[in-house]
Amino acid sequence: MTDMATPLTNDINPPLERSRLASLGIHAILFVASIVMLYPLLWMLSGSMKDQSEIFGQATLIPQNFDLSAYARGWFDGQVTFGTYFWNSLVIAVLSVIGNVMSCSLAAYAFARLKFWGRDFWFALMLGTLMLPYHVTLIPQYILFLELGWVKTILPLVVPKFLAVDAFFIFLMVQFFRGIPRELDEAAMMDGCSPWRIYWRIMLPLSTPVLATAAIFSFIWTWDDFFGPLIYLSDMNTYTVQLGLRSFVDSTGNSDWSGLFAMSSLSLIPVFLIFLFFQRLLIDGIATAGLKR
Repeated sequence: MTDMATPLTNDINPPLERSRLASLGIHAILFVASIVMLYPLLWMLSGSMKDQSEIFGQATLIPQNFDLSAYARGWFDGQVTFGTYFWNSLVIAVLSVIGNVMSCSLAAYAFARLKFWGRDFWFALMLGTLMLPYHVTLIPQYILFLELGWVKTILPLVVPKFLAVDAFFIFLMVQFFRGIPRELDEAAMMDGCSPWRIYWRIMLPLSTPVLATAAIFSFIWTWDDFFGPLIYLSDMNTYTVQLGLRSFVDSTGNSDWSGLFAMSSLSLIPVFLIFLFFQRLLIDGIATAGLKR
C-alpha cells in the first residue's frame, strides 16, 4: 500500500506546486499593475499636501511638511466658493440620473416587449446613433438650444436626458428586459393589467441591477463631463466641478497647483462613494444584461 501511495503523492504535488506558483505570479503582476495605476492618484493626493515649490521639486510621495492649507484656499479663495461647483454638479448629475433611468427604461420596455410598426427598424436606427461622435451633433444641438434660449443655463445638460438620448442605456436595458420571462406579462394581462401597469409593477422591480448600472454610469459620466458644461455654461455661478478645476490653471504661469490637486481629490469622493456602495448592483447589471434567464 505504501509503495502504491508514494508515486500517487509525488504525481499530485508537482501540479499543486505549479498552481501555487502560477497564482503567486498572477497576484504579483496584479499588485504591480495596481501600484502603477494608483500612482498618479497618490501623487495628486500627496501634491495637495505639499508646498507649491515642493510639488515639482521633490519626487517623493511623502511631503516634507504636511500643509493642508490648500484645501481651505481652494475651497474659499476663488471668485465663487468651490461648494457652489459641487452643488451645481450634484444637481445636474442627479437630474441626469433620474431622466436617463425613466426615459431609457420606457424606451427599452417598448423595444423589448411591445409590438409596433417599424420596431426593428427604429431599434437598429437607435443602435446606429452609438457610432456617432458627440461632436457631430454638437452644432445642430447648440443652434437648437440657442433658439430656445437655453444657452447659459443647465437645461441643455439636463432636458435631453428625459428624452432617452443615451442609446447605450437603452440597449443595455433591452437586453435585460428580454431575459425576463414573457409568461409574467401574459399572466398580468390575464389579470387585466395594461402595458403601463406591467412596466411599473413587474418590469421595474425585476430590473433593479440594470437600472442601478444605468444610474451609476449616468452619474459618473455626468459628474466627469467637461465639454458639455464648457459649451453651454458661461456664468461662474453655474459652473460644474470640472469647470471649477479649470479655473485653478492660469495661462500666465501663476497656477495654484496645490489648490488644484486638493479640489481634484475632493471631487473624486462622490464617484468613489457611488461605486463603493453600489458596486454589487453594477456588477450584477453588467453580468446579466446579455444573458437569458
